[in-house]
Amino acid sequence: MAFQKRKLVPPLIIVGAIILLVLLSAMRPQPPQRQNERPAVLVDVLEVYAQDVNFLVAGQGNVEAKHATMMISQVSGKVIELSPNFVAGGFFKAGEVLVKIDPADYQVALKTAKANLAQAKAQLAQESALAKVARSEWESLQMGEIPALGIREPQVASAVAAVQSAEASVARAERDLERTVIRAPYDGLLQSKNVDLGQFVGINSQIARIMSTETAEIRVPLSDRDLAYMNLPAPGDDPTMAPEVQLSSEVSGQQVTWYGRLVRTEGVLDMNSRVVYGVVEVADPYNRVAATHEQPLRFGRFVQLTIAGKLATNLYQIPRYAINQDNKVWTVDEQRRLQLKAVNVVRAEANQVYVDQGLSNGDKVVLTQLANALPSMKVRLPGDPLPLQQETVAGKQADDTAVKPD
Repeated sequence: MAFQKRKLVPPLIIVGAIILLVLLSAMRPQPPQRQNERPAVLVDVLEVYAQDVNFLVAGQGNVEAKHATMMISQVSGKVIELSPNFVAGGFFKAGEVLVKIDPADYQVALKTAKANLAQAKAQLAQESALAKVARSEWESLQMGEIPALGIREPQVASAVAAVQSAEASVARAERDLERTVIRAPYDGLLQSKNVDLGQFVGINSQIARIMSTETAEIRVPLSDRDLAYMNLPAPGDDPTMAPEVQLSSEVSGQQVTWYGRLVRTEGVLDMNSRVVYGVVEVADPYNRVAATHEQPLRFGRFVQLTIAGKLATNLYQIPRYAINQDNKVWTVDEQRRLQLKAVNVVRAEANQVYVDQGLSNGDKVVLTQLANALPSMKVRLPGDPLPLQQETVAGKQADDTAVKPD
């Protein structure tokens, strides 16, 4: 009997241990359970408001002289004098003597022409006197109508023609003598010279190439899209009302700015590029009249141009990368949810686009590029607090409470 009781002790111990283990497990505080919610995507936004925009049209071109002249010799002879400014890059004033050609032959020709004129005038005076005598004699005879030959009308006419021819020869000789002195037609600079002191030049010989420094021109290509945003000047318009143009270029490592006006267009589309060329004028590019510019604008310089265009009202300006290919943008509403809006693009530039429809004042346009954006998707803005991670605890026991078995 005692043996049977001892046989029951081990199973009872095992059952008791199991019961005690279950009780201890049930009494142990449960670890907090965390909700694995992903936080909303953080996005950057631009709050947009309607504004008035003065459109700018960009361009580029080379600076050229408005007037450039190849000076040609109209007489032949030896060069006997050159101006000190007759050097490449030399500046000169209008009317300044640049080159003198030996005038000796032309002075002789002028004297000869004047002598011939004096002889012709003397011949005319003689024929006129003879004609007067002949008329008197014929009238005294009372022989009727006087014939032209009888009063020497042909001889007088020939003498008059001889005088006129001699006068023309004198004028030609005087003109040739004047042409031995070559003067500058305007204020300018010498680009290149083709003659030197003591050199013989013939008629139509190229003397030098000069450029006017009164006005510089820049031909800038304009597309049809550019023309849509510009107020082009019409023929006869006041030049001071022409669109303003800012020119810029790097000079000696520094960015320098000049100012001019778009005075006209060439009026013909280029058949290859399909653009029309506008002409920008800059007055006194070399600062010869006054300190017009910060630095002289030299001919041949390549410049970037910014042309003032039309004024547009109630436009929204947003970065170009914020708009989709189908002209839609993502916005964030008051509930921090994405909304897709279609917009109408008025003008697109390299970095900005201008929209006139589809947006309202205060709209928050998303600037962040979202790979899998969906309408009504929850997002966060900079400064928004992170969502708290919810903890659920099985039971209402304090974290510092520990249950110990007896």
